Amino acid sequence: MFDAILIEKTDETQSVKLTQVGEDMLPEGDVRIDVAWSTLNYKDALAITGTAPVVRKFPMVPGIDFAGVVTQSAHPDYAVGDHVVLNGWGVGEVHWGGLAKTARVKGDWLVPLPEGISMRQAMEIGTAGYTAMLCVMALEAHGVVPASGEVAVTGAAGGVGSVATLLLAGRGFDVAAVTGRASEADYLTGLGATSIVDRAELSGKVRPLNKERWAGAVDVAGSTVLANLLSMMRYGGTVAACGLAAGMDLPTSVVPFILRGVTLAGVDSVMCPSEKRREAWRLLAAELDLEKLGGASVEVPMDKVIETAPKFLDGQVRGRIVVPVAPELG
Repeated sequence: MFDAILIEKTDETQSVKLTQVGEDMLPEGDVRIDVAWSTLNYKDALAITGTAPVVRKFPMVPGIDFAGVVTQSAHPDYAVGDHVVLNGWGVGEVHWGGLAKTARVKGDWLVPLPEGISMRQAMEIGTAGYTAMLCVMALEAHGVVPASGEVAVTGAAGGVGSVATLLLAGRGFDVAAVTGRASEADYLTGLGATSIVDRAELSGKVRPLNKERWAGAVDVAGSTVLANLLSMMRYGGTVAACGLAAGMDLPTSVVPFILRGVTLAGVDSVMCPSEKRREAWRLLAAELDLEKLGGASVEVPMDKVIETAPKFLDGQVRGRIVVPVAPELG
C-alpha cells in the first residue's frame, strides 16, 4: 500500500482524498518508479477541483509530472536506481500521475534526469518550466533574438511565465512581464523583467492592428489577451502560445498575419516528441538559474495539496508549487 491523492467519480459526483491504494491498482507500464517529488500545476488544480473535465478516466491520481527513482524496469533505456523525470503524456488525465508515492508508466515517456539538477529542482522546473523552454525554443526557431526587440510574457508571475521570464532574461532579452498583480513587480524584476505591463492593457477590445510593440511573446492566456498580443507584434514577430487561462476562444482576424507577417506558433508539452523533450531539458540544465528558480517555488506537502488547488485557480499562488512525496529519495 502507498499514499496517493485519488480522484473518484460516482453518479456524476466527483470526490478527492489523500488515501492509501494498493500496487495492484497501478496502471500498466514497463517502468515502476518511487516518486520523490511532484508538483501542483494548473491542470492538476482543475482536475482536483473538478472545475474542468481534465480527468477522462476514473479513479485517477493527478500530478502531470514527477521525478523519482526507478525500482523496476523492462525498458532497455532504464535500470533500477536511475533518476528520471516525466512530463505530460496524459499522465494525471488518463494514466495515474505523480501525486502518489509509486507510479508505473511507459519508459518511452521518461527523460533521464539531467546532470546537475536534483529531483526537487526538476520539479521546481516541472511541466511549466519545460513548457517555457519549448516556447523559448519556438521563438528562436522563428528568428526572434535579443536584437529583435522586447519580448512580452503573459501570466508572468505564474509557473510558465516565471520560468520564461528567467530564461529569456538569461539569454539577454528585454522582457515585458504582463501581470494582473501589481504587487508582483519586485518579484518579476528580480527574475530579470525589464518592464511591467498591466494585464488590463491586453484585456480590452481587440483591434485588427495596434501600434507595433513587441518582437515576440510567450502567451499562457489565449482569448482576448492573445488576440491583443497579435495585434501589437512588430513586423515579422512571433507569439509562442501554450495556454488558455483566459479562455479557449481567439477573437482576432487575419490582419496581423497578412500585413505584418506575424507568426502564431503553437507549443504543446503533452505529446511533444522525446527528442525535443530531451533537448529542452538539456537546455534547462545548461541555462536556467536554479538559485533564482528556487526562490520562485513554494513547497506544499501532500496533505495540503487538495486545499491548495482552488487557491491556485484563484491566482493566489506565485511561481511553482512543488510537492515533497518522498524527499528522502533525493
